[in-house]
Amino acid sequence: MDRTVMVDLDPVLLEILRHKVTAVTEEMGITLQRTGRTLYVKETADFGTAIANLEGKFFAFPVGIGVAGFVDLDCKPAIDAVSNLVPGDVIMTNHPYASGGLCTHTPDLNLVRPYFYQDQVVGYGWSFLHAADVGGKVPSSVSPTNSEAFQEGLLIPPMKIVQAGDFNPDLLQIFRHNVRTPDLNIGDIKAMLAALDVGQRRVVEMIEQYGLDCFLSMQSALIDYGRLKAREAFRQIPNGEYDFWDYLDDDSFTQVPVRIRLRMLVDDGLIHLDYRGTDAQTLGPFNIVTLGRSHPWVTLRLLHYAISRDPSCPVNSGVFKNVTVTLPPGSVLNPEFPAASGIRTAAGARCYDVLNGVLGKALPEFMPAASGGNIVPVVLVEPADAGHSAVTVVQFLVGALGARKGADGVDGRDPSFSNMANNPIETVEAEASVEVLYYGLRPDSGGPGQWRGGAGQSISFRVLKDGCQLLARGLERLRFPPWGVAGGGSSTVTRMILNEGEDGEVELGKIDMIELSEGDTVTAYMSGAGGYGHAFKREPLNVLRDVETGVVTLEGAARDYGVVIMDGNVDMPATSALRAQPGIASVSQNGFGKERMAWEDVFSDERVCSLTDALEKHPPARRQRVRNKVFGTIDSRLLVPATSRRYDFCTLLDECEGAGSEFDQQIVELNTS
Repeated sequence: MDRTVMVDLDPVLLEILRHKVTAVTEEMGITLQRTGRTLYVKETADFGTAIANLEGKFFAFPVGIGVAGFVDLDCKPAIDAVSNLVPGDVIMTNHPYASGGLCTHTPDLNLVRPYFYQDQVVGYGWSFLHAADVGGKVPSSVSPTNSEAFQEGLLIPPMKIVQAGDFNPDLLQIFRHNVRTPDLNIGDIKAMLAALDVGQRRVVEMIEQYGLDCFLSMQSALIDYGRLKAREAFRQIPNGEYDFWDYLDDDSFTQVPVRIRLRMLVDDGLIHLDYRGTDAQTLGPFNIVTLGRSHPWVTLRLLHYAISRDPSCPVNSGVFKNVTVTLPPGSVLNPEFPAASGIRTAAGARCYDVLNGVLGKALPEFMPAASGGNIVPVVLVEPADAGHSAVTVVQFLVGALGARKGADGVDGRDPSFSNMANNPIETVEAEASVEVLYYGLRPDSGGPGQWRGGAGQSISFRVLKDGCQLLARGLERLRFPPWGVAGGGSSTVTRMILNEGEDGEVELGKIDMIELSEGDTVTAYMSGAGGYGHAFKREPLNVLRDVETGVVTLEGAARDYGVVIMDGNVDMPATSALRAQPGIASVSQNGFGKERMAWEDVFSDERVCSLTDALEKHPPARRQRVRNKVFGTIDSRLLVPATSRRYDFCTLLDECEGAGSEFDQQIVELNTS
């Protein structure tokens, strides 16, 4: 029975309680990481912990451990789906739709535990982690050619995995017989349960120290504090409307890009995000299951903006009480079941970029260029032993951070979406049949600029056993590189190569799953980040330093920055002469990259919006097929699967006579049919 009396908390006590509950969630995360079984948990830190209020929204969230981006999740749909919760119960789900978007794809196992004090629920502990495998079409469960949720593994709606302190044996049996790595998965689940138990104990201790009324009042007060602090940060955004769009390279099944479009409306610190004009839900697994609700994959950049403006802003759901969203039904950001969502990270990264873009239009001297926009787990699957496959993340590969006015981007790190870490090479080689040949930064990958974009990562490894398979879900920026701003250049694009420099070298591009033999090498080159300001304004000595540290080559210094380096020093007369040559100052300063410019020369914003509008009369599950038919009428090569071949748009579109007129005619026919 609820006997709560709300009390006013003085600011000093509220700040003390804020840090206490944050510390509790971080202790939960430390417990999970130290007791987890897989590299996903122990090294990469692909997990999360938090405490939610009675409405299912987070009032306490870690700031230094685990995935940092899920503050805007909502536990309430999962809680409401399970009745008769008693002390010791724990809800489990990995079903994106049945959980109301709490699970963002099937490998993310989510647990929710009601926290009791005596006979009263006083909050909910939450934890999630990325499981090594949850069944489905391919090992690790995620493939760019999955086309429906049923291919992405066992779907578990919200149900009790623990009932009054005891495991649910039926659920465990079903789970064990539907995944490829059952012992590892169940070990990780036990680690999550241990983390939730830590949270329960600490909550009881706080209540006994401060009182139940104080603890419950604190939850509302902290969320309201987050709302007020974030709104002050948002008030620094000039009132108005701002538009921006960006692209996923394709949907895997075709060459056609997937566009995410945003209009941001700002009014006195209140923000509305209108994603109308975004493309229809995809045949491939790039959809974000939001059910039309505010969701971290479509709002995260605003949290980072708020805490950048005011580091004292609490990290809790109150930040998003200033934000409303429009997510059109049947779009890639609000798909209908059973649309696949395994690689929702790619669409989330583009949402992050379009939010960065609209904020950059409002605050051009505060916001950076685009970050690398990639989170790619390179997964090695070794031959099954006793029916169980070994599924190992060789490395989580990312790009870098974009440059901003007055500062270069950060090389080889992109914490835009999480606090996930890289795997130590020694650990990888101990757990997987690989020899890592190189792991470091990719030279010349950062976008040129007065302030240079960060350099992306690169890895090369040799496989030591026959019969292995390689997956690298989420490969993006192979076609449209991270963009520069204020005259800064775009970065290089992502590449993945099999047996580079040997007979039979293969440019892999966007892969599904490939077979590897002993001795094969795999090399990945990640995109960097965008540059800020014109590269010829960069201090030559800074370019020299970049060359000395290996992030820019001698050729890149001359080509991208007009800086001539001889015998380890800047040749100033030659540099001045090179920078003064007619036309050279425009080299490498295409902020969006040549393929995006070629695409938009034909498929302009107005034209694509007209197609999106015309598709709304079709059921969501058919829209992408109708859309593809329109593009296929223009040129059949646009419908070649991206996992088998990739066409250069600059060449392809040059060969498509009258493509724009044909597109317009197709829209007319759609609107009149």
